[in-house]
Amino acid sequence: MQVQPDRFLQDLHTLRSFGASGVGKGVVRPAFSDPDVAARTWLFDQLAAASLAPHVDPAGNVFGLADEPSILLGSHSDTQTEGGWLDGALGVIAALEIARAAKETGGPPVSIVNFQDEEGRFGVLTGSSIYSGKTTLAEADTFTDVNGVSFREARSAMADLTGELIPHAQFTGFIELHIEQGSTLDEAGEAIGVVTDIVGSRQLQVTLTGQQNHAGTTLMHQRKDAFQALSAFNTAINDRLRNIVTPRTVWTIGRVHLRPNAPSIVPGEVVFDVQWRDVDDDRLARMETLIRDLVSGIAEEHGMTAEIVPIKALQPVPMDATLRAALCAGAEAQASGKWREMPSGALHDASNMACLMPAAMVFVPSIGGISHDFAEDTNEADLIIGLRVLADAVSRLS
Repeated sequence: MQVQPDRFLQDLHTLRSFGASGVGKGVVRPAFSDPDVAARTWLFDQLAAASLAPHVDPAGNVFGLADEPSILLGSHSDTQTEGGWLDGALGVIAALEIARAAKETGGPPVSIVNFQDEEGRFGVLTGSSIYSGKTTLAEADTFTDVNGVSFREARSAMADLTGELIPHAQFTGFIELHIEQGSTLDEAGEAIGVVTDIVGSRQLQVTLTGQQNHAGTTLMHQRKDAFQALSAFNTAINDRLRNIVTPRTVWTIGRVHLRPNAPSIVPGEVVFDVQWRDVDDDRLARMETLIRDLVSGIAEEHGMTAEIVPIKALQPVPMDATLRAALCAGAEAQASGKWREMPSGALHDASNMACLMPAAMVFVPSIGGISHDFAEDTNEADLIIGLRVLADAVSRLS
């Protein structure tokens, strides 16, 4: 297969134009927004021009199908509300270029997919969750975004293109090219990361209830201050996890609601989410036990009640050994001495696809480790290396 890097880069920049933010290379293209639908319609036309059978399933996933059993390549093109131009889009356009090159130069059959709502306007990896059967379409239709728009309402924007779900048996495996979204490759001066596992994650919603009171008249020793309890928890968790975690284990308190959230009132309640990620399911479980015990201890120490509600739990997903071996061979051929095997700390559609078929991922560097931001970028030379590694692996697998 002879891929055409110039054509690949041109298409990547064309896709960026749908929802371009006007700030650097930033893109605003949430799932089923007008720019997203326009981008998917454009891709639909590119697939037809490449002699692939274009197809949109009920979830809004866009496929370009080869006419025989094939490897499936792709990712997603929806973005965060303030997103970068490469997150997901790179994998879609690389798949398009490889599928075209295979048609033009006698390569193996290649199909492509652009999954919908990977970024979570409505759920978690919504399009691939529906395709993989983890979420039913009826269930997804009840999901709503922050403005109350339902998935059912939103997907009607592509109703004129929508067909049936594609049988997964016609695909021999799935490979996703993606930016790393972290700093490991960039800091090491390396060009390629072959993914070993996609991390699992767990998340709890914690409510600590104390006593709301006057901020001027309630003495410090009398207070049951919810924010002070949260602060104590945050300090303690960093210390208590030291003997369990590895350098790649992460945990985050990313959402906090304080009540009544007023400057002259001792807050009586705090609701917060704590999330943690690791590639080892046993470690995730041990962390949960510690976190639950810590919440109970903090609540007792501060004279409060605690409620803990599990939000979600995703298992770690190992990548397929055969596909990984082909990617490693491609990485050594195209970037000798400048690649590594590594886990993915972010969730990706490949984690859902792995329950249907062999699945694998390959990373290119993110400059400064920045993603989910208008400043997200990767050197074009590294984008081309990623394209060539993926093409090389597909050729080896054939």
